[in-house]
Amino acid sequence: MTAPRTDHRDRYLERIAEVRAGTSAEKVGYPIHVREATVVRTAMVGSGLLRVTLGRPGTEGFQAHAPDEHVKLLFPGEDGVLRLPERDGLMLRWPKPLPTSREYTVRRYDPATGELDIDVALHAGGLGSEWAAAARPGDTVHVAGPPGGLIVPHNYDRYVLAGDITALPALARWLEELPRDAAGWAFIEVAGPDEEIALDAPANVEVRWLHRGDVPPGVGTALADAVREVVVPEGERAYVWVAGEAGSIKPLRRWVRDELGLGKKDHDITGYWKRGVEDFDDDHEHEHGHDHEHDHEHEHGDEHDDH
Repeated sequence: MTAPRTDHRDRYLERIAEVRAGTSAEKVGYPIHVREATVVRTAMVGSGLLRVTLGRPGTEGFQAHAPDEHVKLLFPGEDGVLRLPERDGLMLRWPKPLPTSREYTVRRYDPATGELDIDVALHAGGLGSEWAAAARPGDTVHVAGPPGGLIVPHNYDRYVLAGDITALPALARWLEELPRDAAGWAFIEVAGPDEEIALDAPANVEVRWLHRGDVPPGVGTALADAVREVVVPEGERAYVWVAGEAGSIKPLRRWVRDELGLGKKDHDITGYWKRGVEDFDDDHEHEHGHDHEHDHEHEHGDEHDDH
C-alpha cells in the first residue's frame, strides 16, 4: 500500500530549502492562485519564441522556485464562456467542463517589478501561439498556478539537460539557476541558428545546439542520439532532465535506466507535446522518472497544440 502523499504547501519555503540541500529531487507544492494578469509587452526571443511579459496587479505575490514549473493560461471555451477555477484552501477546485487552457513554463518572475515572462513557441494554428501573437499591452489573461515545482538538489556531480524549442524556456532557466560551479551538458534542438538564444550557463556546462534543418519538429533522432553520447565519469552522481516531443525523447527513458543506471529520483523525462495531438497530456502516456502529480490535470509543456 502506497503511503499517503504529504502536502508541504503550508511550509513550502522551508521544504524547498530542505530538498535543495538534500540528496534527491522532490516535488514541492506551493499555494495555488488564479490571477488576472495584464500584458506589459511582447518581444521575440530568437526567431522561434515570443515572450509575453505579464504584470501587476495580478502578478503580485507570484511564487517561482523551480526551473520547469508551469502555469495554465485560461481561455474561453468554444461557447465563448470563460470558466475559472476557485480557491479551495491550498488547492483549486476546477469546474466541469474543464476550462480551455494551455500550459507554459514560468521563464522568469521578478518580485521587485512583478513581471512574469512566458515564452511561447510559435507555430501556425496553435491556440496559445495565436493568443501570444495577438497580445498587446493592456490585454488581460487569467493565469492559474504554478501548483508547485520539482526541486532538484544542487549537489550532483553532473547535470544532463536536453530539449527542443518547447523546452528551451525551462532549459534556459535551468542553466541560469544552477550553481556557477556546476558541470555537465545541455543539448537543445532548434530549426537553425536563428532560433538560438543567449544562455547563461555555468562555465563547466557544455552547451550544444542541434540544428534539424528541413526535418519537421519531433521527427528526427538528433537530440536523443547526441544525449546518448554522454559519458558520466565513473563514481560521479548525475541528474538528467529531458523534455520535448514525446516520441522523439522516448529512447532516453531506457538510456537513463539501462545505461546510466539512474533511479527514479535522479531523472525527469517529460513529453511536452506529441505530434498530431492537441493539448497533449504526458501523464497518460508513461510513468514519470519522477512523480509529477498535481492538484489539477497535468499537461506540462510550453505549447500543446498540434505541432
